[in-house]
Amino acid sequence: MRFAKIWAGSAVMLALSAGAALAEGGGGHAVPWQMGLQPGVTPVAEFIHWFHNYLLLPIITVITLFVLGLLIYVMVKFNAKANPVPSKTTHNTTIEVLWTVIPIVILVVIAIPSFRLLYLQRDMPQGDMTIKVIGNPSWNWTYEYPDLGTNEDGSAKVSFTAYLKAKDKLEATDTWLLSTDVPVVVPVNKTVRLHVTSDPEGIIHAWTIPAFGMKIDAIPGRLNEDWFRATKEGVYYGQCSELCGKDHAFMPIEVHVVSQADFDAWSEKIKTAGADEARSFLFALLKAKGQLAQK
Repeated sequence: MRFAKIWAGSAVMLALSAGAALAEGGGGHAVPWQMGLQPGVTPVAEFIHWFHNYLLLPIITVITLFVLGLLIYVMVKFNAKANPVPSKTTHNTTIEVLWTVIPIVILVVIAIPSFRLLYLQRDMPQGDMTIKVIGNPSWNWTYEYPDLGTNEDGSAKVSFTAYLKAKDKLEATDTWLLSTDVPVVVPVNKTVRLHVTSDPEGIIHAWTIPAFGMKIDAIPGRLNEDWFRATKEGVYYGQCSELCGKDHAFMPIEVHVVSQADFDAWSEKIKTAGADEARSFLFALLKAKGQLAQK
């Protein structure tokens, strides 16, 4: 009983510590000593958090403590000193039924919300805008905004390639290995549909944003589709999550979620002045509003 109380107390303290560390996490990326998942800002990410924190984690904790208790009980009660004459029991119908039925029930309990989550992820809603994402063999991403206009050949007028920002060019608001020279910009509370592929001459990549609860493979010759709807303004980071070669660790993703007015201003700027000018314009706009926190 004393052992059980100690382990229960430890589990509670660990859960509280994890919650505190998680609450401190932010900025669209992991922080030192953070535990748990990054704060979610999309319906899918919020469902994933609920599924993990309020279903999977309690089930795992109970099973772990139960097995630990059984191990301690067996070691104490059935060691050679306490039990010099071992039992010769080989079968117990009740126990065998229990250890078959209980895992099945647990799996069914997990499966129901799991299927709901999968349906939410893969059932594509009507999009407010579309972005095409292309993984390049030179370990960077190209983005196209077809909704902002197309050329005569059908290509998007707004298209740019985002590269890892050099360490000697990082600003106070940047994050090494996560910031890019030109970020992706989307409006808040809008459904964004992604068409994701990879250069036909390239390799498989994966476009991933943990705070959005999404990961989709970019495969040469294939067009995959995903979606997100960010409900909170901010800067969110991700990286290629497919082992894709020597510069796999240097293929970041930076997404700015802004108000509709700021997005409209940015889109007009990028159409007339180009990606670099639009980036400078957006950062100046957000700094003036105090939305770019200094580190």
